[in-house]
Amino acid sequence: MIDIMIPFWGEPHYLYETVQAVLCQTSRHWHLTVVDDCYPDPQVQEYFKDLAHPQVTYVRNEKNLGITGNYARCIELASADLVMLLGCDDVLLPDYVARVLADHRHFPQADIIQPGVQVIDSSGTVSGSLADTVKRLTMPRTRSPRLLSGEDLAASLLRADWLYWPSLTFRREVLTRTPFRPGFPIIQDLALVIDVVVAGGCLLLDPYTCFAYRRHEESASSTALFDGRRFSGERAYFALAADLVRRNGWSRAARAARWHTTSRAHALALLPTALRRRDTDSARILASHALAR
Repeated sequence: MIDIMIPFWGEPHYLYETVQAVLCQTSRHWHLTVVDDCYPDPQVQEYFKDLAHPQVTYVRNEKNLGITGNYARCIELASADLVMLLGCDDVLLPDYVARVLADHRHFPQADIIQPGVQVIDSSGTVSGSLADTVKRLTMPRTRSPRLLSGEDLAASLLRADWLYWPSLTFRREVLTRTPFRPGFPIIQDLALVIDVVVAGGCLLLDPYTCFAYRRHEESASSTALFDGRRFSGERAYFALAADLVRRNGWSRAARAARWHTTSRAHALALLPTALRRRDTDSARILASHALAR
C-alpha cells in the first residue's frame, strides 16, 4: 500500500488532472490524501465532495502552513509503510503504483525509490529543458533497478541534483525520523535526501518511466530564480552539506558540496536573461553565486 499525499496550493485544473491520474492506476493498492493549504477557491472543496471516492481523502488546513509546513502535515497524516509527496500538478502514469510496489518487494532495503520520469509542459505535452538535460546526463547509468548509497550517492547528488522530488516514494519511517531542515524551502528536497544518505540510507534508481513531471514557469522553484531566493538558499545549504558529509569522512562529497558546480552553472546560464531584462539586482546575485569562491 502507498499513501499518496498531495500538499495542495496551485491551479485547481492541474490538481484535478493529478487526481484523475491516481484514480486510473492499474493497481488499487493506494490511498490518496489531498491536504489543501487554504487555497482561496471554494470549488476545490466542492470537487472532492462530488468525487466521494472511498480511496480519496480531502483535508483543508485551518491556516496556511507554507510549503515546508504542509509537507510536514502530509507526513503526519500518512499511515502506510510507503509514502509519496506528489506534486499537485504532476501526473502518475497508469502503472506507477504497481511498479513502485514491485520495486519495494524486490528491494525492501531501499529507503527511497526514484522511478523513471518524463517531463511535460503546462499543456501536458512531453518536453524538456536545459535542467532536464543536465539531470539526464548526470544521473547514474543503469538499465535495471540499482541500489545507490554512501559517499558515491552523496557526491553525485551534491554535484548535480538529478532527482525528481515529487516522483519519489519513501519508507514512511524514514520520513518521520528525518525532519525537513528549516530555512531551505526551495532546496528542502535535496536537503532531506542528503540527511537520509548521511544517516546510512539507500536509494533505488529504477529507469522504468512511470511518472510525468510538469515543468512550467509558475512553479515555486522557477519563480525563485530571478529574485535571489533560490541561489542564496542553495549557497547556504551547500555550506551546511559540506560540513555534514565531512563528518562522515566523505571528502569527495564535501568537495562536491563546496564547489556545487551544476548550481553555479545554472546561475551563469540565467545571467544573460537577467542582463537583457536590465535587472541589475538579479544579475548581481547570479554572478555572485556563479563566481564566488
